[in-house]
Amino acid sequence: MQLDVFNSVDRPDAIDVLRPCLDIQRWVEHIADARPFNSLDSLIDFARETAEPFTSDEVAAAMAHHPRIGERPKAQTTEAAMSRSEQAGVDPGDEDVVTALAEGNRQYEAKFGRVFLIRAAGRSAKDILASLRERLTHTAEEEDVIVAGQLREIALLRLAGVVSENSASSEGVPSK
Repeated sequence: MQLDVFNSVDRPDAIDVLRPCLDIQRWVEHIADARPFNSLDSLIDFARETAEPFTSDEVAAAMAHHPRIGERPKAQTTEAAMSRSEQAGVDPGDEDVVTALAEGNRQYEAKFGRVFLIRAAGRSAKDILASLRERLTHTAEEEDVIVAGQLREIALLRLAGVVSENSASSEGVPSK
């Protein structure tokens, strides 16, 4: 969707565009209510500011939507399609890495009580596995900060993928 269209749709439709990026009600409502944006950069900057800080309840709610690394969601939703695309670097044919990721996921969930979350886009399975193993050494408090940061990164990447810059000039549109 182009930015000028995103700026002009009604609030419920704007929220529907934002929700697959990150299903945190406060975040999507603040962004939808702050429109219009004069550039994709101003939208992303506002979304980043709105995401800091996420509360622990918001993080927990958002985590309910994230699949395990190495497990591609089969649902036909926008969010599931985004996740499949983001995990493109995890080759299901590399059985050793897939097995190690599955074991690491189990260890992480046992230790922290939630799925392991990492911005997978642009990362290889081996890089993700190395991060997973390193993060297993963290305390719960350290992981809380990292997970909130990863949620922000994922949300901003998804937002930039969903909303594109206008093809026409946006001169005269107020900035937020």
